[in-house]
Amino acid sequence: MRKTIIAAIAATSIMSQAQNPFFEEFSGTPHGTPPFDRITVADYEPAIDRGIKLGLEGVDKIVANPDAPTFENTIVALERSGRDLDRVLNVFYPLLSSLSDDAMMELSMKITPRLSDYSTSISLNEGLWKRVKAVHDSADTTRLDPEDKTLLKRTYESFTRNGALLEGADRETYSKLSSRLSELTTLFGQNVLKEMNTYEVWLSADDLAGLPESSVEAAAQAAREKGREGEYLFTLDQPVYTAFIKYSERPDLREKMYRLYNGRNRQGEYNNIPVMKEIAETRLKLANLLGYKTYADYSLATTMAANPKNVYTLLNSLRDAYRPAQEAEFKELTDFATSIEGHPVKIMPWDYSFYANKLKNAKYSYNEEELRPYFELNNVIDGVFGLATRLYGLTFEKNTAIPVYHPDVTAFDVKDKDGSYLGVIYTDFFPRSSKRPGAWMTEFKGQETTAEGVNSRPHITIVMNFTKPTGSKPSLLTPYEVETFLHEFGHGLHGLLANTKYASLAGTNVLRDFVELPSQFNENYLTEKEFLDGFARHYQTGEPIPAELVDRIIASSQFGAAYACLRQLNFGLIDMAWHTITSPVDDAAKFETEAGASVAMFDPIEGAMSSTTFSHIFAGGYAAGYYSYKWAEVLDADAFAHFKEHGIFDSETADSFRKNILTKGGTEDPALLYRRFRGHDATIDALLERDGIKTRTHIPEDINKKD
Repeated sequence: MRKTIIAAIAATSIMSQAQNPFFEEFSGTPHGTPPFDRITVADYEPAIDRGIKLGLEGVDKIVANPDAPTFENTIVALERSGRDLDRVLNVFYPLLSSLSDDAMMELSMKITPRLSDYSTSISLNEGLWKRVKAVHDSADTTRLDPEDKTLLKRTYESFTRNGALLEGADRETYSKLSSRLSELTTLFGQNVLKEMNTYEVWLSADDLAGLPESSVEAAAQAAREKGREGEYLFTLDQPVYTAFIKYSERPDLREKMYRLYNGRNRQGEYNNIPVMKEIAETRLKLANLLGYKTYADYSLATTMAANPKNVYTLLNSLRDAYRPAQEAEFKELTDFATSIEGHPVKIMPWDYSFYANKLKNAKYSYNEEELRPYFELNNVIDGVFGLATRLYGLTFEKNTAIPVYHPDVTAFDVKDKDGSYLGVIYTDFFPRSSKRPGAWMTEFKGQETTAEGVNSRPHITIVMNFTKPTGSKPSLLTPYEVETFLHEFGHGLHGLLANTKYASLAGTNVLRDFVELPSQFNENYLTEKEFLDGFARHYQTGEPIPAELVDRIIASSQFGAAYACLRQLNFGLIDMAWHTITSPVDDAAKFETEAGASVAMFDPIEGAMSSTTFSHIFAGGYAAGYYSYKWAEVLDADAFAHFKEHGIFDSETADSFRKNILTKGGTEDPALLYRRFRGHDATIDALLERDGIKTRTHIPEDINKKD
């Protein structure tokens, strides 16, 4: 394998250090941020090959060390190796999601096998493994602090979980499976992005009944950009699709959009069905090779949940608690739809948002379009950033001297309450053809304490797909989009406030079912009047959001909670089904339908699937982990209840949340960290109360109990 890697590197012409910005530490930019104004696609491949070469040399140096293996000369040395490769990949992969093109995607497919081989060559390096094992088996842990112990434990587990205990032909099999899996997950994500960009729905003025002015204006502008004045172009970008399915008075067009959106990547050039089936099969083979019955057993062994049984216990318990409320919601919605249509109505999937929005408006005089003028993006930025100011004393200052990778992107310096520099955060808000759907947080550089004792601060980016400004209006957000901003900013704070020794344990590098706690915790503020009053102002008049509108947001916060829960449970069950298989899946559509049957709210729709675009589990880090959103929701509701008891901006409670959760990253057991903050383990009671669900039947006492 090592010869293969070296041959691949030799085949690439290495650019001179002076030409390639990745060949040295970034300099000449504020805080050593990436020089996006100098980086080109041509820079990545030689920099990656150079990083691989230097990484392998670093490993060789550790293995060849004549001194006996110690925590410092083996575990810490390995932790700090590979920095040259990290520098380029920490730019390449975020931009592959937010500023991609054919050249980037082709390069991704080209380098994926090399990177997989590189990773595998380290995990299967016999000499390195012997040193790691020697440190693990003989370390005097009484001399290690909690973070050192965690690094040692994670390093050892990384080797054992990546084939170090395998012998002979099994090692080669593992290497091939890992490489193939990397190729497949990359292909899956690229197929989703490429096919999304092929959809254009052209409508005339006669087709726009019910659509809000903002949607119509955006569609007209999109058409003009294509040179078709007087027409209206609708895409499947999330804000476009969501508004259409919610407001269009045309059930035939709602159905058309629904079928297009949920039928993506099922056939043709970008068909993901064979890709995802092979991903699931490859993961199963890897898990079996490592001694696990299913991939979920393998994946969950290093989570708070620990095993599939505990995941299913949570998902099924929530199903049992929320199902009666969901059935009551649907009866009310069906009766309402029947009353306004004048004939019996059967709610179809493309009808739910439309009638739910009308019912919500009828019950609470709640219309999201009426709220948009009070959520102008710049005001929302002030409000969301201001939340961190009130809770943690952080300040944010736009820094135009920091290069950005797209004109839509803005960079901010972040400072702590004492004025000290904390890091940089980039914001990237609007859809474009080069950006994948959804919203996410990542980093161009993580926090760590260097070998010289310098606290190297992070560079964080949060990426969304919000409603774009038009020629006559700025970007005006829905409450859901504000909630999304709060969510990703919560992840951003987790990264910005990190204060650890080791990069691999900093910020969001925590157990997967703990990572959503800071993000989902932030969402709670959307229904707090004291928070909204601080920034929600009409973009034209400057008038604060009327108290009655705030009251409606709060009063309606439980509307559709059971539907939303079962929808999330459906995704969680589909994920678990794909990763608890013990043999290949034949009919993927039937398999998905059966997986979600216990939480299904509609009859199956021919041609509609979620698996084919489920990038979280087939192209992201959530394989056998989508349940973690609900797991973390139990934690975030319980945590916010603690704030409610003391005041939502209580400084002492906020300091405790920062100290015990946000700064610690993955340095200690998350259950222990949470217990320090809360004083006890999380229970499900706060979530049930927040959602207006009174049933406690079959609900576990707390989510930290394991078999």
